[in-house]
Amino acid sequence: MCAVAAALVEMATRFTIAREEYAQSHERMAKIEVRAGELRRRSLELADTELHAFEPVLEALRLPRDDPERTVRVEKARAQASQSPLAIAKVAAELAELAAETVRSGNVNLAGDAITAALIAEAAAQAAARLVIINLTDGPAVAEAVDLARRALAARDQTVTR
Repeated sequence: MCAVAAALVEMATRFTIAREEYAQSHERMAKIEVRAGELRRRSLELADTELHAFEPVLEALRLPRDDPERTVRVEKARAQASQSPLAIAKVAAELAELAAETVRSGNVNLAGDAITAALIAEAAAQAAARLVIINLTDGPAVAEAVDLARRALAARDQTVTR
């Protein structure tokens, strides 16, 4: 979903840059377009990583309950499995913010696309943050995930209340 949100931001900024009446925001929109492209590519990489991230957790959970290493292995696997959703939440929060900026400064005819990007990015940030919270329950990564979800929500709110 992050890649879809990024593609929508790229499209909205590209069409903004193409219109002379938005000349005052061309430089900013060009930077957002480039960054959205980078985040789109990163999203696809993270999606591939996330596809297999939970496998070590399942392996550790299959160990006999009386195995002395089981608890440590499960905790370690959960911490590792939380890394890709945390990275996805970071990408998604930034995309929601870029979408909000695109709504504010971009082509008004593409505002719906940028709003859609913010909504999708915010949903992705929330979902990814929840995976971190479920896997870890507390600690710095959980706090970071909560903060990223809040950032994405704030950006989304800026787009739907403008």
